[in-house]
Amino acid sequence: MADVIDIANDQADYFLQVALERRQRQATTTAASAEFCEDCDEPIPLRRQQAKQGCQTCVSCQEIREAKRG
Repeated sequence: MADVIDIANDQADYFLQVALERRQRQATTTAASAEFCEDCDEPIPLRRQQAKQGCQTCVSCQEIREAKRG
């Protein structure tokens, strides 16, 4: 039988995941896409703006950002 601390940790993990998922959904549904890239100031194609709601960078700059993180 799991002890009280394990149950509390499981509940805390669950609530954290729910909160993170809710925040991600809110960010993607309410954020407007930028017309120009934050990094290079080039226009962001309308297709990308519509496909990735809330995007702030062009595809090239986003790839650079992700490469730096990873």
